[in-house]
Amino acid sequence: MARSEYFFTSESVSEGHPDKVCDRISDEVVDLFFREARKNGMSPWDVRVACETLATTNRVMIAGEVRCSLDDKAMKRKVRAAARKAIRKIGYEQEGFHWKTAKIDVLLHSQSADIAQGVDAGGDKDEGAGDQGIMFGYACRETPDLMPAPIYYAHKILELLAEARKNGGGDATKLGPDSKSQVTVRYVDEKPAEVTQIVLSTQHLDESWDSAKVRSVVEPYIIEAFGDMPISPDCKWHINPTGKFVIGGPDGDAGLTGRKIIVDTYGGAAPHGGGAFSGKDSTKVDRSAAYVARYLAKNIVAANLADRCTIQLSYAIGVADPLSIYVNCHGTGTVEESALENAIRKVIALSPRGIREHLGLNKPIYAKTAAYGHFGRKPGRDGSFSWERTDLTKQLKQAVAE
Repeated sequence: MARSEYFFTSESVSEGHPDKVCDRISDEVVDLFFREARKNGMSPWDVRVACETLATTNRVMIAGEVRCSLDDKAMKRKVRAAARKAIRKIGYEQEGFHWKTAKIDVLLHSQSADIAQGVDAGGDKDEGAGDQGIMFGYACRETPDLMPAPIYYAHKILELLAEARKNGGGDATKLGPDSKSQVTVRYVDEKPAEVTQIVLSTQHLDESWDSAKVRSVVEPYIIEAFGDMPISPDCKWHINPTGKFVIGGPDGDAGLTGRKIIVDTYGGAAPHGGGAFSGKDSTKVDRSAAYVARYLAKNIVAANLADRCTIQLSYAIGVADPLSIYVNCHGTGTVEESALENAIRKVIALSPRGIREHLGLNKPIYAKTAAYGHFGRKPGRDGSFSWERTDLTKQLKQAVAE
C-alpha cells in the first residue's frame, strides 16, 4: 500500500569534488583514446579503456588497462596533458592542487589477453560483454527530464554554482570548485510536493567568509535551481554547517574514480548494480548496459506505457546477449510487464555491439558525463547523452500491441 506522505533525500557533488576530479580525468582518458584512434585511422571498435584515477595533495595517479596500437611514450604524454587540461577546466589553481604543478603518474598497461578473447568478435562469435554484472535503468514523471526530483534539483544547484563561479562575476568567483549539495523533498500521494531541507557545503577562497556570508552568495542560485518547485516556508537550510571550507578538493580529501555511483544515477531512488561508469569504454556493460536500461525506461514512460519504470539487465563475461531482462512499472503500467519485456527484445539488440551501434557510443563523448549525473541531461549534437533520447516510443507501442 502506497504511503500518503514521506520524505526522500538525494545528494550531488560538484565537478571539483575529489572523486569527481578523478572521474573526469578517467573519462578524459577514454575520450583521448577514441580521438587518437580516429586520428590514426584505427577502428573505434578496437579501443579498450579501463582507467582508474587517484588524486591527493598535488598528486595524480592514473592506472588501468588499455588497448590501442599507438606509441606508448607518446600516449602517456598525451594522457598527462589531458589530465592537466581537465584539472584546469575544473578550476584548480590552488597551492595544494594546481593543474600546472601537480605530479601526474601514468601507470596504464595493456589489456589482459584473457579478457580480450572473451570480448572480441571472431568467426561466428559476436562481441561479448566485458564483464559479468547487473545494471539498472529508471525513469519517472517527477521532473521534465523524467528523473527523481531530489537528485534532479541537487544536481541543478551545483551546476548553477559552477557556472556562476566561472562566469558570473562578483562574490561567486570567490567560491572554490569543491562542493556538495543535498535536497530533501516531501512527497504527497507519491508526488513531490515541496522541499523541506537544503544542505550545501561549498569551498570558498576568502578565509574571512563565515556560513552567513556563504549563504548570502549562494542562496539566489539555489532558489533559481528549484524553479517552480515549492520550497517549504519551514525549510531548514544548512549552508557550510562546519563554518569554514577553505581547504578543498584532493588537497582536503583523497579522490578515487567510481566512488559516487549513486550521485551518477538516481540518487538512491532506484537500484544500482554496483558498477561505476567513468573510465570505461562501452564494451564494459557496467556503462553501456546502464545507459541503455535508462534509455528503455525513459522511453517506456515517455510512451505513456507507465508513469514509473525500473529495468534490470544482466550479463556474463564473453556472452553477447543479456541473460535476463526484468521490467517493473511499480503498479503504474498500462500493459503487463511481461509484454514490455517481450517488446524490448523486438525493438533493440541488447548485445554490447547492438547497444554501442544504437546509441553511438564509440565516440569521445564521455568527459562531460563525469559530473552532475549521467542521466537527465540533454542529448548533444556530438552524440553525447544519446541514451536520453525518446525516439523509441513509437516502436515500443507497436511492439506491445502485436
